[in-house]
Formats: sequence, structure tokens, C-alpha cells
Amino acid sequence: MKIVSIVGKKNTGKTSLTVKVIEELTKRGYNVASIKHSHHSIEMDKENTDTWKHKQAGANLVVGVGSTTFFNVKKEHDLNRILYMLKHFDDFDFVVIEGYKRYNYPKIITSPDVKDDYTIKEVDSFTIDEDGVSQLADLIEERGHDIVDTLFANNCGFNNGEVIAREIRQGNLSVDDLDKIHSYLSIDGKVVGLNRFVSDYFKQSVTGIINTLNLDEYDVEDIGKIELVIPNESAPRNAIESECSILINNDNLEINGFTKNIVSNSIKGMVNAIKTEDDVKLIYVEIKNINSNDLRTADIALKTNNHDVEINDFTQGILKETIFAIINTLKIDTEIKDIKIEVEER
Repeated sequence: MKIVSIVGKKNTGKTSLTVKVIEELTKRGYNVASIKHSHHSIEMDKENTDTWKHKQAGANLVVGVGSTTFFNVKKEHDLNRILYMLKHFDDFDFVVIEGYKRYNYPKIITSPDVKDDYTIKEVDSFTIDEDGVSQLADLIEERGHDIVDTLFANNCGFNNGEVIAREIRQGNLSVDDLDKIHSYLSIDGKVVGLNRFVSDYFKQSVTGIINTLNLDEYDVEDIGKIELVIPNESAPRNAIESECSILINNDNLEINGFTKNIVSNSIKGMVNAIKTEDDVKLIYVEIKNINSNDLRTADIALKTNNHDVEINDFTQGILKETIFAIINTLKIDTEIKDIKIEVEER
């Protein structure tokens, strides 16, 4: 998803330019979303309609569904929150924003007095012709980028979203050079950046669990976009450091401290979900007899605090699929036949 903002002073043609840009991008076959920001109240509903009455009665969110769908929310949401929510609605190629001049996205300006470090082009909205709009769309294709905190490009020596966004705006870096991010995360309305490894880790782990479910009962034939919401009512716990060792086919797998923490916390999370013991300090799990990545006939053994844990077939399936998916994110070069993981809390 590439984002661009069109900003300028009042009566400088922001809306007319926004419309022209949307029309051109749509004509090129892109799936386009738009956001309009105003300093005044924007009412999406007429007085005395049924949905207007719902809002007057106190509903903080009103959804009207007919030939079209609209959402009317009393609260003004942060732009990044809105952009993240758009990812749930559809696979948009572009988001064209009218306004939000204080945000850090590529800007096309319609008046010189709003120019800043994020400006990629100044345009006279009243005189721009068809060729000018086409060239502007070319520039948007080249300089637009996703939510800033989701940008990673370690292969190019960058791991800071702000720096990467600046390089894209200046034409020094292409979106095609960025890490391919497969998962997006928001916690309490704040977008949290995930690099390639972590995003792939989320994807593999969640997909591994989903593969154990009987999706036919829910009319799910193919797994496309996965949306997961976790209401976490428990108080946050401080991270507990653990020692983690991984053996693949009885050979020790060397991983850095960051990866160890991710693997150990994932294993601890799964074991805690099983509710084996109140205070688990040591976890040992082994998956053996894996044949050509087929886990159906593989055996799994689980121990906590040196005690064998009996788990049913369904739970065995979840653990096998999830742990195997986690290990696959580590890019093992050899065929995996046996996995042994030990996690010990320090």
C-alpha cells in the first residue's frame, strides 16, 4: 500500500487535484482508497435519518449498510490508526489523503507556504493539464510508501522507518528494495513495526495453528488474508529471559539472542496455554519422524519441569504445526526430520 497526501492552504484546489489523482490511478487499474481531513466537523449522515437518530441516541459508532457502507464515528482517530484499519478492508494499492499536512507522508502541495521536508512536488491545481496529472501519478507510484513504522530495508543498510521513508521520497530507494513484510501489528491502536523475520515469524506461527482447524465448517476453502484480534485484559508482564537450545536432526542450531527470545517466548506461550503447571521453569519438546515436511505421522513429546505432559491429538497437531512453522522461519537448509527444543527460565 502506497500513501500520498495532498495538502495546501484553503481555496488552492486541493480537492480538485485529489479527484484528478484518484481518477488517474484508478484508470491505471489500481485499487484506491481516499481519506479527507478537515478541521471542521464532517457529517456523513443527514438529520432525522435512522442512522442519525442512532448517533443522537448515544452510539459512538454507527454503520450504515445498503448499496454502500459508511462508518460514522464520534471520535477523531489518529491517521496511522486509520491507515492500519484500511488494511483490514481491502488490499488497497494507494491511499490518497487530502489534508493531514503535519504527518510524515509524501506530500504534493498546492501552495508554497506549506512546503516542508516531506514535499515531493508543488503543483498549481488550477492549471495542471492531463499530461501533468499523468506525470504526477508516475511520481506517486515512485515515491509513495506504506505506513512509516512498517518500512524495513536491512539489505540496503536501513532499519529505521523515518530514514527509509526519506530515502524513498528523495528517489534514492525504491519500495521494491524493501523487505517483504507479511504481517502487520497494532497494539492498543498504535502501529508496531515488524521486520521481515518477525513478520514472517508471525505469519508462519499463526498459519501453523490455523492449519490444524477444520475450516470447512466455516466455509473457508483457501487461507487468504488472516485477521486476528486479541483482547488482552491481563496486566503486562515483564519479559523473562530464558536459555533456549534448538537441535535440528541432532545438530545444534546457532541463533542470536534476539531469535532465542522470540522462540523461547513462543514456546512458553504455547505451553502456558495448555496450562500444564503453575510455575514452569523448564520446557522440553521433541518432534521426530518428520517425513518430507509431513507432520501427520510425526511424533511429539512434551515435558515441563522434567515431567511428561499428556496432550490430546488436537493439541499435538497445533504444537507440531506451530513449532515446525517457527523453525521454518529460521531458513534451515537441510530437510527437517527431528526437532528438539529446550527452554529454561533463568
